[in-house]
Amino acid sequence: MLLNPVRGALLAAACCLPCTPVLADGNHTAPARADSHAPIGVMGDHVHSAGEFMVSYRYMRMEMSGNRIGRDDVSPEFIVQNVPNRFDGPATLRVVPTEMTMEMHMLGMMYGWNDTVTLMAMLPVVANSMQHLTFQGMSGANRLGTFETSSEGIGDIGLSALFRLHDDGNQLLVGRLGLRAPTGSVDETAQVLTPMNTRPTLRMPYPMQLGSGTYAVTPALTWRRYLGAASIGAQYDGVLQLGRNDEGYTLGDQHAVGAWAAYGWAPWMSTSLRARASSRERIQGVDRRIMAPIQTANPDFQGGDRVEAGIGVNLLGVEGALRHHRLAMEMLWPFYQDLNGPQMESDYTFTVGYQYAW
Repeated sequence: MLLNPVRGALLAAACCLPCTPVLADGNHTAPARADSHAPIGVMGDHVHSAGEFMVSYRYMRMEMSGNRIGRDDVSPEFIVQNVPNRFDGPATLRVVPTEMTMEMHMLGMMYGWNDTVTLMAMLPVVANSMQHLTFQGMSGANRLGTFETSSEGIGDIGLSALFRLHDDGNQLLVGRLGLRAPTGSVDETAQVLTPMNTRPTLRMPYPMQLGSGTYAVTPALTWRRYLGAASIGAQYDGVLQLGRNDEGYTLGDQHAVGAWAAYGWAPWMSTSLRARASSRERIQGVDRRIMAPIQTANPDFQGGDRVEAGIGVNLLGVEGALRHHRLAMEMLWPFYQDLNGPQMESDYTFTVGYQYAW
């Protein structure tokens, strides 16, 4: 049922597209076209020929505000009067996150090991900030004050192999098998405002940590087809955690499926529509140093289902000094969120990226 809105949107888009096939650019002799890469929010969508390099930079920003339980919006006052506190102390939660900004600078490199296998490395630099509202005392709905926490640093590095499973010049099928290493910190701390009006320095809850603390397998399968001046594509993308980290927990596995339709207005420009449905499981285990009357400290209040849709643009240099340079942008907005809450809901995700191949 979760994917029905996505299927409907994609079928409607596909019915409006022309159906005349053209050669792709995989053999280096066909004309270059901007939609030979997926929207910039999709990673691991293409491969390179033997000996070819590509470097990339992506900036991704997600804004979150407000809270919901399941699909229902809830106020901070509702949370502190009705949601039990899992840990010792107040009977209900006493601190509520109200806004969060998640930023990532992603540096990437791809290398064509041969015409079938492309190697890819991704280095993320993460910056998170979260606004909180603290309520006074052990009960009631009297607001005490606000505070902000932040964390920044290197996240979990990813290494992958991409496989050209099928490429007939018109359709491309790419498989990915990757490994994500636990290079991001999971012991970040910050000063907080407690319900008793003290300001201790504590380990921040799970969403504010920079990494997972565990290795993870990252499989993916991506398909793309040209339809005249247009193209369509789809991708499955997963993150499967391997065991628990040294702090006693493992982040929930993630699964996402998405599809897009793009149209090339000129060889140097294409625009796209994309829909993506994702699901993330709850955290298993608990970090004994993350125990506070706030929803983000509860492993059960993590994960859920989201469906997003949005627009993008790809720009490709086709001649002169700009040849092989790419600039792309994409904006996604959620239209369905069913969260293991209380949990903050997403407002939008913005991605901009630059790529250069030689």
